[in-house]
Amino acid sequence: MDEHRHEERFEGSKTFYVSVQAGQLLEEQGAAAYELEIHANAEQVNLLRELFEELSSMDEAQTFQFAGSPFSPNSDEALNSAYDDIISRIYRQLHECGTSETKSHIESMGLF
Repeated sequence: MDEHRHEERFEGSKTFYVSVQAGQLLEEQGAAAYELEIHANAEQVNLLRELFEELSSMDEAQTFQFAGSPFSPNSDEALNSAYDDIISRIYRQLHECGTSETKSHIESMGLF
């Protein structure tokens, strides 16, 4: 078993493997494809799960909005702004919990 996986940076923290695209937090490295590695406690994990749920709901709202009126720029701007806000909040939380490699990757994205 990988020794760094059990490293505890903060009390009660565990290693998670994150796929932002899939909206997943994985405890097992080989369970599915992932982009980032973090060390998070229960509170941080719950926050990330809530943010991923918001993102999923936003995806559904964008799909519904587009189906209803595909050429309405005003509502698109509001949805895009809300979507960008959630993505930013997700990456800020991931940066806070991330390994040094994860932090470097997020910083290189230029999101904030």
